[in-house]
Amino acid sequence: MSIPATHGEPPDEDDLARRLAAVDARIADAARSSGRRPEEITRIVVTKFHPARLVERLYELDVRDVGENRQQELSAKHEAVGSLAGLRWHFIGQAQTNKARAIRSAASVVHSVDRPKIADALDRAAEESEPPLDVFLQVNLTDDPGRGGVAPGDLTALAVHAAARDTLRVRGVMAVAPLDEAPAAAFERLARYAEAVRTVVPDATWLSAGMTGDFAEAIAVGATHLRIGTAITGPRPERG
Repeated sequence: MSIPATHGEPPDEDDLARRLAAVDARIADAARSSGRRPEEITRIVVTKFHPARLVERLYELDVRDVGENRQQELSAKHEAVGSLAGLRWHFIGQAQTNKARAIRSAASVVHSVDRPKIADALDRAAEESEPPLDVFLQVNLTDDPGRGGVAPGDLTALAVHAAARDTLRVRGVMAVAPLDEAPAAAFERLARYAEAVRTVVPDATWLSAGMTGDFAEAIAVGATHLRIGTAITGPRPERG
């Protein structure tokens, strides 16, 4: 089933600018409190269920990194907004092998490589002369094997496998903090897993962690990419 590129009205432009500035100020404060520079951190605005016009408004506010959870919405919005110079699309949802080409054709970065089959599918989906695709390896920080992400014990093997794909570039690891655990403790574990990955892929220095409610804790352990939605975009509209 296709998902329309636009439904509902985007947030008021002044409110959007204020929320964006407020979040960026909080990111800067958290970075400085952790002895880091704010410019080290990439803020990704997640536009899930919002209309494509929101992406255009964000672009006008100098946002260059936007994220989507679902392939259909990613593809539709990518097509709807056309070519905006320097705009990077991040796919942050669970990937399916049969959607690999569609994901790859729209996304600049994929945050959810969690098994060899996905790495292989994304690699096979590359077209001739297409640049390498930046990918994160998603780690499951819970005890539920049904949640997205590779089990920590299988992470380094996945890193070796993905790094051996000619058209993929393993950049680092990604995770979502469990609901039943303090984010700081979960992200500390993730930082250790990231170190383990760097023993086999030294250039995998990126860390995708932190959302609206826990990005300060993620910054404290070294997050380089934050995935922030409602704090900037406001409540998600009802799906049409």
